[in-house]
Amino acid sequence: MRAVGLEYVETAPLRLVFVAEISASPEAVFEAFTDVQGWPRWFRSVKEARSTDGGKGRAIRLVGGGRFRETVMAADPHERYAYRVDETNAPGLRALLEEWTLRPTARGGTVVRYVFAVDGTALLRGVVRAMRPGLRRAFHQAVRNLDRMVAAA
Repeated sequence: MRAVGLEYVETAPLRLVFVAEISASPEAVFEAFTDVQGWPRWFRSVKEARSTDGGKGRAIRLVGGGRFRETVMAADPHERYAYRVDETNAPGLRALLEEWTLRPTARGGTVVRYVFAVDGTALLRGVVRAMRPGLRRAFHQAVRNLDRMVAAA
């Protein structure tokens, strides 16, 4: 995997961007992001997640068998959480950076923006483009689950 920096969210050959507004505060959303082990509770595609390297990395297993070793690239309190994939079992993947940004709303909620910035073989890029509707659904379901989880806490 190619080691990319935060600028990759703007320069990647393929970028998927999804946005949703939820009632949870940016503080609560950010806290959920940094609770790596808690991701499976709200992001149903994540089967297992654990923090590595003293919080500087993540090990992720997805439903369906995908595995990722990641580096946390940014953890700006209440504003941004981003990570880069360093190792994976996904064939054809060359670079992947995911960035979640948080903006407060006037009503105390959060606008969540998610960028999936990827490069890979032509086949992989085609598959990712074809998966856009499913990734959009997964994103929206995850942020709804997160919003409900925070409200119940």
